[in-house]
Amino acid sequence: MTTGGGVRLAASAYTVPTDRPEADGTLAWDSTTLVLVEASAEDRTGLGWTYGPAQVAGVATDLLGPAVTDVDPRQVPAAQLAMQRALRNAGRPGVAGLALSAVDCALWDLKARLVDVSLTDLLGRCRDAVPVYGSGGFTTYDGEEQDRQLRGWTEEQGIPRVKIKIGESCGSEERRDLARVRAARRSVGDGVELYVDANGAYSRKQAVRVGAALDACGVTWFEEPVSSDDLAGLALVRDRLQADVAAGEYGYDLAYFARLAPSVDCLQVDVTRCGGISELLRVAALAAGHGLSVSTHCAPHAHLAAAAAGSELAADDRHPVGGRQHVDSRQLHHLWDRAARRHADAGPRRPVDGYAARGGARGAEARRALAEQIVGRCIVGLAAVAEAAGDGTERDGRPQR
Repeated sequence: MTTGGGVRLAASAYTVPTDRPEADGTLAWDSTTLVLVEASAEDRTGLGWTYGPAQVAGVATDLLGPAVTDVDPRQVPAAQLAMQRALRNAGRPGVAGLALSAVDCALWDLKARLVDVSLTDLLGRCRDAVPVYGSGGFTTYDGEEQDRQLRGWTEEQGIPRVKIKIGESCGSEERRDLARVRAARRSVGDGVELYVDANGAYSRKQAVRVGAALDACGVTWFEEPVSSDDLAGLALVRDRLQADVAAGEYGYDLAYFARLAPSVDCLQVDVTRCGGISELLRVAALAAGHGLSVSTHCAPHAHLAAAAAGSELAADDRHPVGGRQHVDSRQLHHLWDRAARRHADAGPRRPVDGYAARGGARGAEARRALAEQIVGRCIVGLAAVAEAAGDGTERDGRPQR
């Protein structure tokens, strides 16, 4: 699907299976769908992406494409405003918000390529490295798999912050939740920060009871202890526990985060949902005004450039960028890692002392490598992807148009 004019949009959706079923407290999945948006102008192309239904691609091209056709590709705020207006009747949250986010990221990437600077420098570099944490620890993991993953992050990669999922089966398995937390602490030792994410599985008082046990394990981050829509519940848990309470990954606009801010310690924002880089920067400023921390959610490769820019995002090392695309398959994680290392300055590299460095890539070059490998046989062929992965494993990226 494409559109014509000054800025041309194309979008495709690809469903990639996980290597095994995965689950958190309130959802289970065996695949993820990536929607890739390409914004082109003047023989340059920028990339953006999001995770969601394949229908996001049609919203991007059919509804948002006409809104940006005549916009100067160097004026991303004007494009963002035009797209917001185009979504008035369709509604901003949900599928339309995912499309807006992907297009906005693609437009910023396009501008970086047009002016021939890295995206970080275009946004205004504030730091050369961003703190990361390892995110995973799904409720479907057995003890051996969880231990192996945590030790891989802390011992092999030197990441001093890790997060696991709790709230199994909508909060009905408290004893196993706490056993897994205690096991995680034994795996990483006392010198590593331990975070947990309940994905809104607990009731208010249940979260307080669980949280007391988490305090005893030295957990310093409790993500979505109750539903992110329960603002009073989030505030209750925040005020009763030592751990910082974080929420916000389902925020689709600035107003959502303004409502959430009085109830949490940390605003967690997802650039693939919130409205793209444009809105991410606004949310960071909002958080600074409330004296709150900011952490980016999922898609670390999409967040890293923005996280290295802007004083609000760079001011707090306690709540860093999530170090694993936890809704994504490990195949995608490995493919990106290989692609990044093949392009020495093209993007995020392996963490050093718990920080991911941001290189000097021009625009979308690193992410083009990511996109080509993610879609596998659909673009570059199965053999090329298997070679990039280095393990001969088949990658099944199925295009949905």
